[in-house]
Amino acid sequence: MKLASERQELILAAVRAQGTVRLADLVDKLGVTPVTVRRDVTVLADRGLVVRVHGGIRLPHRGIAEGSASAARSAFGRLCGGEIGMVVPSVEYYWPTVIRGVQSAVTAAGGRLLLRASAYDPAEDRRQVTKLLDRGMQCLLVAPSTEGSRGLDLLRWLGSLNVSVILMERVPPPELPVLALDAAYTAHGLGAGMAVRHLVTLGHRRIGLVTSRSSPTSRALRRGWSEAVSTLGLPEVLTAEVPAYGQPCWAQAYDELLRRCREHDVHALIVHADREAIGFLERAQELGIDVPGDLAVVTYDDEVAAASDPPLTAVCPQKYRLGALAAELALTRLADGAERPVHRVELWPTLVIRESCGTPAR
Repeated sequence: MKLASERQELILAAVRAQGTVRLADLVDKLGVTPVTVRRDVTVLADRGLVVRVHGGIRLPHRGIAEGSASAARSAFGRLCGGEIGMVVPSVEYYWPTVIRGVQSAVTAAGGRLLLRASAYDPAEDRRQVTKLLDRGMQCLLVAPSTEGSRGLDLLRWLGSLNVSVILMERVPPPELPVLALDAAYTAHGLGAGMAVRHLVTLGHRRIGLVTSRSSPTSRALRRGWSEAVSTLGLPEVLTAEVPAYGQPCWAQAYDELLRRCREHDVHALIVHADREAIGFLERAQELGIDVPGDLAVVTYDDEVAAASDPPLTAVCPQKYRLGALAAELALTRLADGAERPVHRVELWPTLVIRESCGTPAR
């Protein structure tokens, strides 16, 4: 039986000779099982040596004929009276504003948005995408789960589809460095750094970070916070994950963290997201902690931050613009086809200063 490296060389030779090769033909040619062929193809695709297409593979740098380009432009024209599919992990909190941005851009192009909600689960993401494909969608906007091996398999599958797929608020992880999917996403790590720097300008040197256990944004925020405090020569005094505001035992968890702030002499917190930050303000008042006098608070999201007491300084991702941009990427990808290079567009969040940080630290 041939070694994996030998099989992969034979696969590459076949693709070089034929341009596009069906997986079924590779099974016959190599005399191995379909599972073995799929495993070898996955290794080659992850290394950027081949690209999956429906039922087969091709070389990654194939030009597009003028006829194909014309067909893509024609498809764009049809889409203006057609439909775009969208799969998001939730239709509550954060995502409604993104959805409105997408809908605005699609409607302006004369199209219609078909929305489906998933549940931060790769299997459910795939099920919802499949339902849209069954409807004949030629453009998909997806915010998939990317964690673990199941997330990687989902991304590989999305990359193999013969339709335009645009990632929203997601980028392929380092394990898939050449996955050719467009993406529009927020620089969440940069946003955390903005919050740190604002607090430093007010005189704070011991700045904690609180993230929600349920959010995929937490990892980027922790990375951005850590890089900022390291760059500025600050101590990494306190980080914590807490349950969502209103979940069982939330009050006890928040009270415990506020006690740790006192213990570690932390007088400034960055909290993700608004609902958790509002919960911290509520518990601080119960414990006799004055905000902003004893504790400055910056929230990350700015969904309802202005309505808190006191109003919360917030890092605000540009959610509506992100949705509109993702739709524009999808429409342009459909028009240009394979001629268009992969686009990864990163939007910076903005800082909205309100009362919860107060004046310079005492």
